[in-house]
Formats: sequence, C-alpha cells, structure tokens
Amino acid sequence: MNKKVDHAAQLRDALDKLTSDAPAAAVLSNHARRKLERDILEGIDRLTGLLNIIDPIQQPAAIFDPSDPRIIGRFVALALVAQPRVPLADVGRFYGSGVYAIYYRGPFEPYAPISGSETPLYVGQAAPEVGGARTPREQGAKLIGRLGDHRKNITKAIATIDIADFDCRTLVVQSGWETPAEDFLIDLFKPIWNKETGPVYGIGKHGDASTTRGNTKSPWDTMHEARAWADTVDRKSRAEIEAALVEHFANVPTFATNEDVLKHFVAGLRQA
Repeated sequence: MNKKVDHAAQLRDALDKLTSDAPAAAVLSNHARRKLERDILEGIDRLTGLLNIIDPIQQPAAIFDPSDPRIIGRFVALALVAQPRVPLADVGRFYGSGVYAIYYRGPFEPYAPISGSETPLYVGQAAPEVGGARTPREQGAKLIGRLGDHRKNITKAIATIDIADFDCRTLVVQSGWETPAEDFLIDLFKPIWNKETGPVYGIGKHGDASTTRGNTKSPWDTMHEARAWADTVDRKSRAEIEAALVEHFANVPTFATNEDVLKHFVAGLRQA
C-alpha cells in the first residue's frame, strides 16, 4: 500500500530550494524577475487562503480602517447630508472650505424625477486658498465663493429655471478631506450637473476670451441658454440631452427622502 503523500513536506522542500537559489535572482532579467515576483505573490495568496480554510476560527469579511481616506470621505459626506437645506438665494457669507450639494425643487420638466428629492443635481468642493490652512479664516471664504458663482449662473437662466427653486447644503471641512468626500458624493448620487456622471454638465465652465472662443457649447448652456459668452455651437442638441437624462434617471436610483440616503450609508458600512 502506498504511503500517504506528505504535501506539506514537499512544499517545505520546494521552499527550501527556492530560498537557497534566491541569490541567483540577482542575474535574472527584468522580465524573469517580474515573473518570479508574481509567482511568489500568487503563492503567498494561495497559502493564506489555505490557512483560512483550515483555521477553525473564521476570518472577518473585512477590516474597518477609520484612517482609510475612502472611509473618511464617506463620513464627511454623511455629515454634509445631515446639515439643513437652505435656499441657495439666501446663503450668507462665511469663512471656510469644504463640500456642498445643490438641490432642485422646481417645475422644469426634464428635472422632474429629482425635483423635491434628496438627490442633488450638483455636488462639489472648494479647496483652501493656501496650503496648510487650519482654521476657516485661513481657508478663506471659498465655499460661499463657489456657491456664489453657481448662484449667478443659475440666476441668468431665468428662461428655464428659477433661483428660488434651489436649495443647498454646505459643510466646512478640515483641509485635505474635501476630495475624498466629493468623490464619495459623486459616486453615491451621480448628479446630473457633474461632469463625471451627468448629461447636463458645464455649469462650472468659465468664459473663454473672445479671441480664443472656439469651444462647443456645454450641455448645461444648451439646456439653459444663460450665458452670453457660451453662444457657440451646441456640443449636443437639447433633444439629445433630454434623451440622455431619461436614460440616466432610468438607471440611477433617486433618493426620495433623507432617510433613504441614511439607509444607503448604513448598508454601505455593513460587513457581509
């Protein structure tokens, strides 16, 4: 009868040989060295998986790391959502940089699926004026400055939308954490005015000099015909943009209430 093969002993022998031959790796070509590195890392992963299989104590599905920028971004975003909504037209002046969200509650038909909901049509960040800023005064009046720019552009679009139908939330954030919070907000809400996710991007675009104005009109300017300097060729027709909006709303969930948003946050933190 054949003896039972001791696979662990064979593995130890193979590792001993690999270790003893390691000095020869110094003469390997870059291609051969990278292949050996990949093979070793794959072996480590497989052995770690084997340890998890034979260990009677189960490994956690994930480790919660509060220092992970993505986790911090999630909680900064949650803090923003917890702030009260205020009319965009009535926001006063204040110091600080951070993140913000703009909401719509008006009758403009193409935006009907999110009108009055807790899904913002735009989210953004405002970075500090100087590096290393610690206090809101050192950060400068960046948030209100950015919101002021948006407010001016929306006010010019009086033929299609009314500034009275817009709300916003703002959150002054410790310098350095604006970007992960904005990234999370964009990924969560996929706002229709954000270039990364929406069909009506372009509100943040600034006017070109009259001598160099050759850019096509942004979808935002095509929809709202607000800015005189944007009187150029449409990048997309209004019909194309409205069709893209219909498709967007069909594929992206709308958060009707703040409770729906909070449930999503909690579900995202839940470990399997």
